[in-house]
Amino acid sequence: MTSSSDAYPVPATPYQTPGSLRGRTILMSGGSRGIGLAIARRAARDGAHVVLLAKTGEPHAKLEGTVYSAAEELEAAGGSALPLVGDVRNDDDVARAVDAAVGRFGGIDVVINNASAIDLSPTDAVDMKRYDLMQDINVRGTFLLSKLALPALRKSSGGHILTLSPPLNLDPKWAGRHLAYTMAKYGMSLTTLGLAEELRNDRICVNSLWPRTLIDTAAIRSMAGGESIVRAARSPEIMADAAHAVLTGDFDTGNFYTDEQVLAAAGVTDFRPYSLGAAEEDLVQDIFL
Repeated sequence: MTSSSDAYPVPATPYQTPGSLRGRTILMSGGSRGIGLAIARRAARDGAHVVLLAKTGEPHAKLEGTVYSAAEELEAAGGSALPLVGDVRNDDDVARAVDAAVGRFGGIDVVINNASAIDLSPTDAVDMKRYDLMQDINVRGTFLLSKLALPALRKSSGGHILTLSPPLNLDPKWAGRHLAYTMAKYGMSLTTLGLAEELRNDRICVNSLWPRTLIDTAAIRSMAGGESIVRAARSPEIMADAAHAVLTGDFDTGNFYTDEQVLAAAGVTDFRPYSLGAAEEDLVQDIFL
């Protein structure tokens, strides 16, 4: 028989945390693969309850993982998981996820806005269906999930909304390089900025987290040239550890953190274990920084 630790071996990372998410309930959009799944697994190792709202109920033609296989990984890692097939663009699906989290685990302590669509096309080349998709998932989905979870978060002893979105860098090059995507990601970040101020007296922290370097994910590997690109990337575990540090540490509200900033504050001095073989100076810096 395979034990839980054998089914999902704990990765060796330099992050050592004094905090824990044991018994906390996390509601995440997406999370069937990539960074979201890594964050969820890290929380599950503490014994957290994780509710995943994701569209992938059946195997994808190109990408590994479903919401159900993700839930199995979380259970193997030591947590409790509730997989829900749904679309963050659909009001009823999101409301159902909030109700299910409260019904199964008694409340919601953390919302992680992980679901996101990407298209780096310039303005004259972007398909308007893709434009609408990015606005609906990235901006509206983040706003909707956060909004509907607020009553439960207000009842938590330490509610937190964490959104995977970049700092609001108004250098014109980012708007000029891929305007549609920039507007969609900055819409997520504006939600962080606004909710942090709006909820300041409700004891709900609201922050954004963004990788300083490119992160190795199946989505990137499936892109043209992706297999070579990710050689200069870091593993998703750096974002998982950084998210864990934000959610368990003494961090203020209304901030746009990078993974490196958070982990440095948590005592990490050597980031090489997160790399996939490239020297630190050869890593590809992420966009918007």
